[in-house]
Amino acid sequence: MKLNPKAFGLAAGIIWGINWFFLTWWMILFEGITHDVTLIGRWYRGYTVSPLGSLVGLVWGFVDGFLIGLMVAWLYNKLAPRFTSQGK
Repeated sequence: MKLNPKAFGLAAGIIWGINWFFLTWWMILFEGITHDVTLIGRWYRGYTVSPLGSLVGLVWGFVDGFLIGLMVAWLYNKLAPRFTSQGK
């Protein structure tokens, strides 16, 4: 079975982007808004624990998740035929 890399990347991007959006709002809810640079803010340019930062995290998360999902599906499609059973 082959995976569709674009569809897999899109699904991974949506999930990863929404993850950062809700995680940011979870942190805002319990810790308040802070504009300090976080560890993830060093990778995702412009990300802070703030309402605007949640949107930045959503966009960066989508891009990051899409690219990683694309690579995972491509790699799966390349390697999966080598591990299928020969009896079929």
